[in-house]
Amino acid sequence: MKKILLGLGISATLILPIYVYGQMGMMEGRGMMGGKGMMEGGMMNMSMIRHRFVMRNGIDEKYANKVNPLQSTSNNIKEGKVLYEYNCASCHGTSGQGDGEAGINLTPRPSNIAMFSKMPMATDGYLFWTISEGGVPLQTAMPPFKSALEEDDIWKIVLYLRQL
Repeated sequence: MKKILLGLGISATLILPIYVYGQMGMMEGRGMMGGKGMMEGGMMNMSMIRHRFVMRNGIDEKYANKVNPLQSTSNNIKEGKVLYEYNCASCHGTSGQGDGEAGINLTPRPSNIAMFSKMPMATDGYLFWTISEGGVPLQTAMPPFKSALEEDDIWKIVLYLRQL
């Protein structure tokens, strides 16, 4: 009898969190508070692959301590918006929620950078690295922009992302 109860306890310990996440909408569909769940536009669409990569490997030293040298002026933000719309919106969406037409069929889906850019992990260096190197370190579809954009252009995009 003890073995059966112990087995049930272990099973419940393993299954209960999955059930609870499902009920809360954390894994797919609608999440808590009526929003999107983890797998569809929520937490998992918030650059979890990149987050996991950084937690294991860190950010390349040449990016880690970078700080945006540009002022958050309306002109820099406006230019960042134009650059974002031209280079990023097709996948990340016009409002940065990872819902752009070109990104719909990508796996993993483009991240919700509007949300992620405000997280503590999203330092200037982290965002600059993300845009510069794209998905190359992670083997995802995001192209690297370090050769396509000037450094100041990347910084302007970072300023714009902070405003989303």
